[in-house]
Amino acid sequence: MLRKIHSIFNRLSNNLMLDYALEYELVDKNYARTFDLSNDIIKEKEAATRGHIIFTDAEMQTLWDNVGTFRFVDWILIQCYMGWRPQELAKIKIENVNLDEQYIIGGMKTSAGKDRMVPIHPRIKDLVQKNYDQAIELGSEYLFNDSSAVKGGMTITYDKYAGRFAKIMDALKLREDHRPHDPRKTFTTMAKRAGVDEYVIKRLIGHRITDITEGIYTERDIEWIRTELEKMP
Repeated sequence: MLRKIHSIFNRLSNNLMLDYALEYELVDKNYARTFDLSNDIIKEKEAATRGHIIFTDAEMQTLWDNVGTFRFVDWILIQCYMGWRPQELAKIKIENVNLDEQYIIGGMKTSAGKDRMVPIHPRIKDLVQKNYDQAIELGSEYLFNDSSAVKGGMTITYDKYAGRFAKIMDALKLREDHRPHDPRKTFTTMAKRAGVDEYVIKRLIGHRITDITEGIYTERDIEWIRTELEKMP
């Protein structure tokens, strides 16, 4: 009986540790809690194990210089200014895009990451609008689409996004070791450099806030979050 109790305790402890590691992206998935693994999740995990690097200022400028010249560059820039995981970006629905109040609701994986409200930074406002208009024209429920896709329809998956991401890196002669998670790390780095409040950063990227006062008892206004976000150049 005692051995069984120890076994249960160890499983619970391991789950809690993995939950914590998941929140801070030390691991990409708590496999102890799920056995239904989609191909997208597996591929995302494999990519994440390679490590993340940020886009340098010069690389960011190269991306901006090629908006409208190379397809899908705008997707990478939107990710850099909103902090979405690749799969979260792909699954944004147009019903969750509020252009009047300039924010998007999205996210997945954890309780802190799901259904989070992220303001649209002024620099990417037109890029979001363009994709929204295209989605409406195509009759798609998702914000990001590729109407020229040959396989699997026009909606985007992690695999499709990763393929387009790699082609852009190659075409623009950016570092070949860039991965689809790098815009998310770039977002966090730019936000920290700009002095964005640490709790705002955690809320925007979907990390659990461990400070009880901040996480439970403090209500943060979307406009305050927007003001903090717009510290980013």
